[in-house]
Amino acid sequence: MDQPSLDLNDLPSILVGVSGEYFVAAELSRRGYIASITLRNTRGIDILAANADATRSVSIQVKTNRQKKKEWMLSQKAEGYQSKSLFYVFVNLNGSNQRPDYHVVPSKDVARFVTRDYQEWSEKKPRGDTNIRQFKDPESKYRDCWDLLGL
Repeated sequence: MDQPSLDLNDLPSILVGVSGEYFVAAELSRRGYIASITLRNTRGIDILAANADATRSVSIQVKTNRQKKKEWMLSQKAEGYQSKSLFYVFVNLNGSNQRPDYHVVPSKDVARFVTRDYQEWSEKKPRGDTNIRQFKDPESKYRDCWDLLGL
């Protein structure tokens, strides 16, 4: 029986974010890692992931985009929020009938990118300060780079 196709634009933003977290946890599990989604009150960490024998673990912040554009919104906190064991997984949902795309990025790379990108933007359009930052991966440099997690 065919299911009607869901228009992701009709999906509430909170469900977009939650679905991204579950997709990432499922992908980590599919790859043989232990993945645990944290409670909503765990600041800056959406998923705790470990290798099968629990000798290495990482924290993951998930950002989900319902469009196919390879850009995601962040806050200014991303400029200073970095650790060797913290990673971002940026998710493109790609529609209801396609597999999501995952961009796995070390937090230090995100911090460096958003800081530089914001400086360039503010020099071109000096309109005052904003808390909004943006991460982009137009060449898919980080697409499916799960090995960067070091698990």
